[in-house]
Amino acid sequence: MEKAVLTMLENLKEKTGQSLEEWKNLILNQNLSKHGEIVKFLKEKHNVTHGYASEIALKVLGSDADSSSDTDELIVNQYKGKENLKPFYEKLISEIQQFDGEFEIAPKKSYVSLRRKKQFIILNPASKTRFEIGFNLKGVGATGRLEAEKPDGICSHKIKLSDIQEIDQEVIEWIRMAYNNAA
Repeated sequence: MEKAVLTMLENLKEKTGQSLEEWKNLILNQNLSKHGEIVKFLKEKHNVTHGYASEIALKVLGSDADSSSDTDELIVNQYKGKENLKPFYEKLISEIQQFDGEFEIAPKKSYVSLRRKKQFIILNPASKTRFEIGFNLKGVGATGRLEAEKPDGICSHKIKLSDIQEIDQEVIEWIRMAYNNAA
């Protein structure tokens, strides 16, 4: 299970007022069976933030990838033959975990999506020597390493990294901007 998810579960009662078991009982008594319904219910009726509401819904429905080997397997497969790029991923996740607020780590087949209310970045071991970060920074002009993407793509911008030292304060600030915009 990802560290961010573990931290969320550890802090669940303090942040939401109820334990996971209490939320499960409440939701089951409401006869809610869809992720979106549960999230809406928790946010509107109980003022639970989106990240916690989504995690509670995943746990109640038993559909969270974190409870199985699927998440780990997806990430392991992304880095097969690209093991040298895994430290990029680990460094970026570590940096983002220091931001205020919460986010969701959602591995896909070839990249990892990071979301708050909406996706803010994707982390992608694009080739054996290149790591890419895709950003949702609509309305921000391309500058330097921050390249514009196709207007209808899942990300508005991207940067390409070939050395872990390229993850500098400028990159972290772009991530923070996308993170804050997704709140």
